[in-house]
Amino acid sequence: MSFSNNAENLLLNWVLTANAATRPTAWYVALFTTDPTDADTGTEVSGGSYARTAVTFSVTGNAATNTGGVEFPAATANWGTVSHIGVYDASTAGNLIFHSPLTVAKAITDGDVFRIPTGDLDFTLD
Repeated sequence: MSFSNNAENLLLNWVLTANAATRPTAWYVALFTTDPTDADTGTEVSGGSYARTAVTFSVTGNAATNTGGVEFPAATANWGTVSHIGVYDASTAGNLIFHSPLTVAKAITDGDVFRIPTGDLDFTLD
């Protein structure tokens, strides 16, 4: 898992200065066919009924995990090979918070449903 440049800036300002950071109130998983990078420059899936999907997390110690399953709408066109995910603070546009490659890339074709089971979206800070 990598923090985006935006999240790194917010975290450093909050921890090391008197600046306030505005905490997101909702999180959305996005699918990518290329690495989104810390600068949010990857290729997010689009078209074919794709939409970012809401996710909630629980935190224990230095690890966060999704508290419910994440299920994207059924693809109505080929989405390509999904290789990375990102978590945003908005269902469209918004700010990338963190991103990660998938353990195994997955080709999504017409009719497929991309799912992340409860507890399978894990992020750890060391």
